[in-house]
Amino acid sequence: MNFSLNGSPVPALKGVSFSVHRGETLALVGESGSGKSVTAQAIMGILPNNASISAGEILFNNPRSGELVDIAALDPDSEQMQSIRGGSISIIFQEPMTSLSPVHTIGDQISEALFLHREASRTEGLKLTETMLRHVGFPDPEHAMEMYPFELSGGLRQRAMIAMAMICQPSLMIADEPTTALDVTIQARILKLVKELQAELGMALLLITHDLGVVANMADRVVVMYHGEIMEAGSLHDLFSNPQHDYLKALMHAVPRFDLEPGERLVPVREIHSEMGTLIRKPKSGQIDDPGAAHLELRNLSKTYRLNSDGWGKSVKRELRAVDDVSLDVMRGECFGLVGESGCGKTTLSKMIMHAITPDQGEVIYHDGNRHIDVGALAGDDLLDFRRKMQFIFQDPYSALNPRMTVFDILREPLVVHNLGDLDFQREMSIELMRLVGLDPRFLNRYPHSFSGGQRQRIGIARALALQPDLIICDEPVSALDVSIQAQVLNLLKDLQQELGLTYVFISHNLAVIHYIANRIAVMCQGRIVELASREALFANPVHPYTQALLSAVPHPELSQPLSFDAINESTASNPALWDFPFTQDANQATDFLCLEGDHYVRVVAGCKSSDLAA
Repeated sequence: MNFSLNGSPVPALKGVSFSVHRGETLALVGESGSGKSVTAQAIMGILPNNASISAGEILFNNPRSGELVDIAALDPDSEQMQSIRGGSISIIFQEPMTSLSPVHTIGDQISEALFLHREASRTEGLKLTETMLRHVGFPDPEHAMEMYPFELSGGLRQRAMIAMAMICQPSLMIADEPTTALDVTIQARILKLVKELQAELGMALLLITHDLGVVANMADRVVVMYHGEIMEAGSLHDLFSNPQHDYLKALMHAVPRFDLEPGERLVPVREIHSEMGTLIRKPKSGQIDDPGAAHLELRNLSKTYRLNSDGWGKSVKRELRAVDDVSLDVMRGECFGLVGESGCGKTTLSKMIMHAITPDQGEVIYHDGNRHIDVGALAGDDLLDFRRKMQFIFQDPYSALNPRMTVFDILREPLVVHNLGDLDFQREMSIELMRLVGLDPRFLNRYPHSFSGGQRQRIGIARALALQPDLIICDEPVSALDVSIQAQVLNLLKDLQQELGLTYVFISHNLAVIHYIANRIAVMCQGRIVELASREALFANPVHPYTQALLSAVPHPELSQPLSFDAINESTASNPALWDFPFTQDANQATDFLCLEGDHYVRVVAGCKSSDLAA
């Protein structure tokens, strides 16, 4: 298969051959750009206009008609292809927010697929749609029918996509990175749901992913792709127990694992070669009067949002407590991990630390080495000066960079804002920053669209380092990246922390990533810190039921540690009112931190002791 680029053919797939049997799960594994999604698009007949299949067949044994169809030979707009697409073969896309129409209700979008491929009255179709929503785990299907995608969480949007794909009971379902952007607990629920639906309907599943943990828990057979070619294929057991191709071995070494030895590094497929210059310097220890003091102190931070919902003739007002009485210390030079599901308050907390939003109560105290700074009291020039001390690395490398600015303009922008140096100094600093994150300075005149996701994230890191800050908040900096690129960026962040003496607040929902990079970890749920401990203590002895639920939902890339789908509970994991005593939290129950051993703290009902945990 080729793409036409300026009139010249560019090969995207080269002799790709595999089969998917009825009832089995075939995992298609590889990095971004390897050809996985293009393969899925070819099967669905939804290739871009500049793509064409130059050779080969896509043979589909259609159980509805009983005939063998060559999809590659069909006109994508023909009635036969339209009956297959969505009816016999369906697809779950990677990003549900962009795949669902924002102007149509969930019920209308799911029922549309049913009406296109089945003869049913509107009443019958809507009833079947509601039944399917209940089947995929919607808590209130009748209400969900009238909701729009932006009113749903990421997990529920993905469930809506699954319902849309399943409504016609296809014989083959293609799942294109269905859980990449989801939290670990929601991911586990989605994987459990897909397994149950597959077993119930006996359908084949083509699972496209770069997450080897998901592959180990879902696949029967595996196909490994690289640059449009199949590198290795075989049963799950054979490939995980005895990988033969160097590329597959490299992918496995790049995955963060809980059994890494102290000091052991991830091994990315392609290493980044970072180079220190002379303009960026590590802070001198003599500039700090009390090296043992906390670098950042948070005291009783809270933030409540008041939500107004206007309906027909009525107005509903409610409050959302995003952050609830959070207190913690971040020590100088450490990487402090903050972990929890989406919506737990992690990003809101980071914005309060940066003074991007104002807390309802509480303080953020920053110690710059010689004085304590009340961040909340800063304004005007004082706040602008403080920005040099603390910087931010954003989650999405695609939307975080201005597409109309060159890399040089992106990197010098912080220097221009803070009036640092002339144009020659800013150019030299930009060159040094590029080398520091392992990029060629010759790329400074390029625009962000010409870089891969991993390269864009490294540009974001370089921009955060431009003002030579002491503390950097990393908000899910690797969640959107492939496993091999993720390993590159994590190693780079660890090296930069060591070389520049940086302090990190590292926000993530990926526990394996947190385990690799963080020194101490706080677990956050429903706006509160529920457990706080060193990395070793937290993973060796998780005490809080929410922490235990997070760890049990992590898919390990090893056959010896399968994910227990039976233990995945839909309701209790993140519902404080359903936690067992003494962890229960409700409006009438005061809670406090209980110190276990050393610096290990867990939130319990006020007045409880360590003996109550054993009971």
